[in-house]
Amino acid sequence: MTVKTPVERNALLLYGSETGTAQDFAEEVGRMVERLHFTTKILPLDATELASLSQYSFIIIFISTAGQGDLPKNARQFWKKLLRRKLPPNCLENALISTFGLGDSSYPKFNWAARKLHKRLIQLGAKELYPKGEADAQHPNGLDAAFLPWSAKFREHLLDTFPLDRQIYPIPEDVLLEPKWSLALTNLVDTPDPVPLVNGDRPQISPNAILSLDTSNCRGTTIKTSLDNMIGPPDEFLEVTLDENRRITAEDHWQDVRHLVLTAKCLASYSPGDTMTIYPKNAEDDVNCFLNLMKWTGIADEPIKLTRTGLTDMISVPPIMSLLNGSPLTLRKLLYSHLDITAIPRRSFFVFIAHFARNPMQRGRILEFTSPEYVDELYDYTTRPRRSILEVLQEFDSVEIPWQWAATVLPELRGRQFSIASGGQLKKSDQGITRFELCIAIVTYKTVIKKIRKGVCTRYLVGLPIGSSMRVSVQRGGLAIRKADATRPVVMIGPGTGVAPMRSLIWERLQWSEDLESQERDESLEVINTTRHVAESILFFGCRNQDKDFFYEEEWKELETRMDLKVFKAFSRDQKKKVYVQDLVREQSNLVFRLLYQFDGVVYICGSSGKMPQAVREALIEVFQNSNSMKREDAEAYLLRMEKDGRYKQETW
Repeated sequence: MTVKTPVERNALLLYGSETGTAQDFAEEVGRMVERLHFTTKILPLDATELASLSQYSFIIIFISTAGQGDLPKNARQFWKKLLRRKLPPNCLENALISTFGLGDSSYPKFNWAARKLHKRLIQLGAKELYPKGEADAQHPNGLDAAFLPWSAKFREHLLDTFPLDRQIYPIPEDVLLEPKWSLALTNLVDTPDPVPLVNGDRPQISPNAILSLDTSNCRGTTIKTSLDNMIGPPDEFLEVTLDENRRITAEDHWQDVRHLVLTAKCLASYSPGDTMTIYPKNAEDDVNCFLNLMKWTGIADEPIKLTRTGLTDMISVPPIMSLLNGSPLTLRKLLYSHLDITAIPRRSFFVFIAHFARNPMQRGRILEFTSPEYVDELYDYTTRPRRSILEVLQEFDSVEIPWQWAATVLPELRGRQFSIASGGQLKKSDQGITRFELCIAIVTYKTVIKKIRKGVCTRYLVGLPIGSSMRVSVQRGGLAIRKADATRPVVMIGPGTGVAPMRSLIWERLQWSEDLESQERDESLEVINTTRHVAESILFFGCRNQDKDFFYEEEWKELETRMDLKVFKAFSRDQKKKVYVQDLVREQSNLVFRLLYQFDGVVYICGSSGKMPQAVREALIEVFQNSNSMKREDAEAYLLRMEKDGRYKQETW
């Protein structure tokens, strides 16, 4: 397909992202498209109106799949717009689109969000510019294994479809593109001659362009209004107090798992399966090390702010939205609270720092990591040893990132989500205030290069004293647990910390039972069985050793006496032959079959992604085969029907 080059070459890159990876891909492709002389705009899907899609030469959408085939949080309003019944069938007939999905094949609904979004856009008349792409996080080389070849071929297709005029050539890779947003000294934002950027031996970008905040060309609107439309309503934050931080594994066990209790003075509601996001801070030593490496110490405590460069009339989302809230900011605070300097760097990080490396040999090595043909080497250098951004910069010591570029080059320090482990009566303290309980594994391990690694959030939590205040937020989980399902039996499979949402559900079901008992007594009805309205519950829990990491052992015993609950335990290292939760599912096949098939029960699978979810799924297929003489294809079809009916739910991480 060849189309006439539009007078204005412009592209819209949209993303739906939970962790920032889809946004990173959108920004990387955006830079590639800019080099082909397109003006680009990069936004979350929810910041987009359907009517505007036909205004662009083309649209590319990058989207991950969340939960049970759901769209990410910042894409759900856009999806609702697409489902409006009053939409004309060809309302997107002038839109050229392509989509790229980011998924995890350990989930049953692999890349479901991308597939249904692409299908709906085509149904509304959009034309496919280029075949959709799909990446799998389970691939040995990660998402890049599919993304890199797709993006390279997409570039070739763009050049064929939107040919450049004579004497106009793509902007070379060694030319540093201007950022859409930059940091600036607060007292220099409006001055005519700000401090210039330092870009090593690369051509200097115009300092006036970098530090100006000219909104006069924003298509008749102010930057504030435009940004409000981009981000939608803000997350609701809670101030909580840490009341308990207790280790629940043996002191000599290899893994430290903590039971945390947090309380909030304001009322907050949540349900089983919901998650809490904790916003960590970087370690002070790491921040000081980074400031010294980049030679930023002299300006580390000067007031700064994030400003728009004003290079185009198309406003893209800022790299870190929270920096626009007007709070005082310095480079030190930026590194401490907002930028993830211990993250494993993505390929786009190396693309940036190659421009700032003063040593030619180091620059050459960095550029190798940006090349698709060296994707294996990049994996071996970064992901396999879990090498951090800080460590990379310590090794490539000639790299000096201009401080104005910090928010562009470094990833955002995002909150970490943890499944809430409390439910029912555990949701309120004795004083009647909202209470949260978490079961968190402290991430500490030795890498293949013999270095000790600690997770940024768990390292932050371990050091918090009792009584500390934290800012958190609570999100609806993907399990979509409803009180209406109380009459259905449930099969819960939660090895390790995957037991957290299962514990929440068990306590909630106990509360539902007691509420029904109280209601019957109020109505002067005879109570024969206090749990007869809440169906049977069974839990398959797995860990290594009964005396090392059997979480909540005494609690399960008590709960089994108070409700219709059975807990089956798999201690994988307590005998010669390893036993896992999937083995227990097979052992209890008659019980599992009765609850799921004969009584239309619901199964919940939570815990680590990878082999466990697929192994459990295989065990369930065998249960249906052996207990009902089903053919394998019929057993698989039954599981698919359970998924469609909302009776097979998986939440893994």
